[in-house]
Amino acid sequence: MSCSVARPLDSVTVSSSSATVSGFGSIPEAAPASLCTREPHVPADRLVAEMVPPPRFDSVRFDTYIPDPNQPSQTEAVRVLSGFAAGLGGAHATGAGRRGFFGLGKAKAKVPAGPRGVYLDGGYGVGKTHLLASLWHATPAEPSLKAFGTFVELTNLVGALGFQKTVQTLSGHRLLCIDEFELDDPGDTVLVSTLLGKLVVAGVALAATSNTLPGKLGEGRFASVDFLREIQGLSAHFRSLRIDGEDYRHRGLPEAPAPYSDEEVTKAAYATEGASLDDFPHLLGHLARVHPSRYGALTDGLKAVCLTDVEPVPDQSTALRLVVLADRLYDREVPVLASGLPFDRLFSEEMLNGGYRKKYFRAISRLTALARDAERLVKH
Repeated sequence: MSCSVARPLDSVTVSSSSATVSGFGSIPEAAPASLCTREPHVPADRLVAEMVPPPRFDSVRFDTYIPDPNQPSQTEAVRVLSGFAAGLGGAHATGAGRRGFFGLGKAKAKVPAGPRGVYLDGGYGVGKTHLLASLWHATPAEPSLKAFGTFVELTNLVGALGFQKTVQTLSGHRLLCIDEFELDDPGDTVLVSTLLGKLVVAGVALAATSNTLPGKLGEGRFASVDFLREIQGLSAHFRSLRIDGEDYRHRGLPEAPAPYSDEEVTKAAYATEGASLDDFPHLLGHLARVHPSRYGALTDGLKAVCLTDVEPVPDQSTALRLVVLADRLYDREVPVLASGLPFDRLFSEEMLNGGYRKKYFRAISRLTALARDAERLVKH
C-alpha cells in the first residue's frame, strides 16, 4: 500500500504568502505535516535517555493524586507507594553505585530478601500511571539512577542494545518502573522474566502497572504449560496492589464528540500550527513500515494529529501497532481530531473479546480522551 496524506479541500487556495480556507480566513502557507512521510531513526542512547516519565506525567506527585473517597484501595496505594519510595533511599541494594551506560565494572551480587517490587493492578483510568510516575519522582535518587518506560519500550531497548548490555545498563539503577506490563507471547515471557530476575539479583527495585494480576499474565493469549513456571516466577518479584475505581478520563465528562466531516478535519489541520493530516488507512499501512520503538519520534513536534476516513482496523497486527501509537500520543498529550467512525468502533467484537482486549479498551479510552481534547481545534 502506498502512503498518502489526506487530500486538501478544493476550498483551500494558496497565495504566495498565505492560504485561505473557507470559514477560517488567512492562515500560514505551510501545509500540515504528514506522519506518512516520516521515517525517524532513533539511536540507542535516545531510547535510554527517554526512559523517564512522559510529558503528561512530568509534574504529577503523590499529593496531586486525588483518591476517590468511595475507593479506599486508592488511598491505600498512595500510602504503600510512599513508603516504598522512602525505603529506596541510601545506597544501592548491592552496595554498588551506578556503573555507567554499559555497566562497566562488576558489583557483588546479593539477592534481596522477599519481593523486590510493587505491582499496581486495576481497571482503565484509575490513575495507575499517575501513581507509577509519582513513585519515580518520589524515589530519592538522581534521574540517571532510575528508569521509567512501558513494557513495549523495555523490550525495544533489549532489541536495540542486546540483552547483556540492557542488563548492564539497568543493573546500576535503583528503580525500574514498567508501565502497562503485559505478556503477549511466550518469547516476551522468557525475555522479561530473565531480565527482571537478573535485575532483582543486581539489587534493582521494580514497580509496574497492568490491568492483569501477575499470576494471570498470559491468560487468553497462550495456554502453554511450559511457560507457567516463568509467569509464576515473575509474580514472585512483586507485591500486588489492587486499585479499584472508574475511568477518571471520562468521570463526570460528556460523551466523546462524534466524528467530524473530512472537510472540518482538513480545515482544522490547515488552521492549526504544528498539526499533521493523514488518511487513516494509509497511516495504518505506514505504521507497518516503522518499528514501534520509533512511534514516539514519529510524533516529535506535533501539536495535533488530524485523521480522515477512520475505519475499523483490518487485523490484529495492525491493531496492536495502533495501540502503541495511541499510547505515545496520549503520553505526549497530542489531541486527535478525526472523521469517519468513532474510536469505540475501531476494533471488532472478536478483538474486544480476545486475548488483547485490555490493550484495545485502553486504546479506546485514551483516544476518546484525546478526541475530547481536540474539540477546541474545530471553530464554529
